[in-house]
Amino acid sequence: MKDSGQATRKAKEKPVRLKDVAEYLGLSTTTVSLVLNNSPVAQTLSHETRKRVLKAAADLNYKANYFARALNQKRNYLIGVLVPDFGEGYNARFITAIESELIEKNYVYFVSSHHWDTKLIHQRLDGFVERGVEGMILINTPTTSFPDVPVALIGNQEIEQPCTRISLDNADGIRQGMEHLYSLGHRQIAHLRGHKGSSDADPRWQAYLEMCKTLDLRVDKKAVVQLERIHDGLDPIAEGYQAAQRLLSSGAKFTAMLAFNDMSAVGAIRKFKDEGLRIPQEISVVGFDNVQASQMVEPALTTIGQPIEAMAKIATQQVLANIEKNSRGAQHIVVKPELVIRHSSGPCLQRAIAAS
Repeated sequence: MKDSGQATRKAKEKPVRLKDVAEYLGLSTTTVSLVLNNSPVAQTLSHETRKRVLKAAADLNYKANYFARALNQKRNYLIGVLVPDFGEGYNARFITAIESELIEKNYVYFVSSHHWDTKLIHQRLDGFVERGVEGMILINTPTTSFPDVPVALIGNQEIEQPCTRISLDNADGIRQGMEHLYSLGHRQIAHLRGHKGSSDADPRWQAYLEMCKTLDLRVDKKAVVQLERIHDGLDPIAEGYQAAQRLLSSGAKFTAMLAFNDMSAVGAIRKFKDEGLRIPQEISVVGFDNVQASQMVEPALTTIGQPIEAMAKIATQQVLANIEKNSRGAQHIVVKPELVIRHSSGPCLQRAIAAS
């Protein structure tokens, strides 16, 4: 084997090829390629061989030529990821989890947002295809069609094209939240209803109505406030603050509130506290999603947790598997939420708030 220092100096003179790494180690280019591309077949090689290849690649400052790899294999290992926005919380967690899976499989990705604009959605999808993506992951993206590549949809939209759909059991989540508040003695439960166009909004609203019926609770229309997007949907806390303001000025009587998502719940808590109301002594608040901010607000938010990392992992693995099989896939995977009890919900200690 050549001197490591000498090899490193040579590496600085010109780009190091896969063939150079193989010659340096006295191994075949196939063996080196399997290891550096993290192929499953590489696991059949000895640990010592894999360790030598990785060390040599680092010593030689080897950089993979992805363009040559794509030409040779007729693959480019690109994935398109489309989300509503890059705001704090829900979507950011999905992107982080998807990225982790793609890095492990040596894929790269394009990520873009659509801001709930139908025209922009189709522009983004077409743009992914123009850049040669092999598959797509669409998070809460309302669309009736997409390009003919393997696709995973995360959300509750119905679609006829074959794809992998990963959706949350929203009804079960709302059930858990409502039963939790009911068990604490609350009988007048306000609701921040989800945004128009969101694939989760209607299922959660219908589940809220069904639980009111099941628990024999009266639905007060004044105690239901629709969330409205502001600033292109990038200020969800302000959305919750404004919704809570409308709720308080509606004249509705309530002792608890179930929000469409955590960020609107955080905004609502801020508004309630600005009005001198104590949480949870005077109003109990339950969110939905279990994003990081739900633990940081004071008091920490009781919420219905989505298994976001698990959903992202399933979506990514299914897309990559379908790419390898040259299949579009056609399956619907439903995952269960879990109630996370913190400090924003408590026993109903007094009469309902009568907002003026």
